[in-house]
Amino acid sequence: MGHDVTLPERSRGVIALREESCTSCMVCARECPDWCIYIDSHKETEPATAEGARPRTRHVLDRFAIDYALCMYCGICIEVCPWDALFWSPEYDHPSTDVLGLTHERDTLGVWMRSVPSRPTQTG
Repeated sequence: MGHDVTLPERSRGVIALREESCTSCMVCARECPDWCIYIDSHKETEPATAEGARPRTRHVLDRFAIDYALCMYCGICIEVCPWDALFWSPEYDHPSTDVLGLTHERDTLGVWMRSVPSRPTQTG
């Protein structure tokens, strides 16, 4: 007998990544009590856009992964992200027959952004 599962819209399924918002600041990885977030980046220098200005250096994200075999779904990474790059997604079905298959890279974390509910509007 099959069961249809309807989860609340804001259930804690997995953590989704909005890659274009991530600055590779490492705050989420440093604050994670399980050390399950892996970030790699490199620096690129952008030329000055105005006369007398200095060139700017920015970090370019090379890898962002979360090891769900270690993650305890506490949400600290989401709370501490100063750039709103991490969100709860109600996705929950990401099984693997191998523990290494529970580390999800930025491409999968980005796909999960599609199911992130919009923020409720505040009144008052």
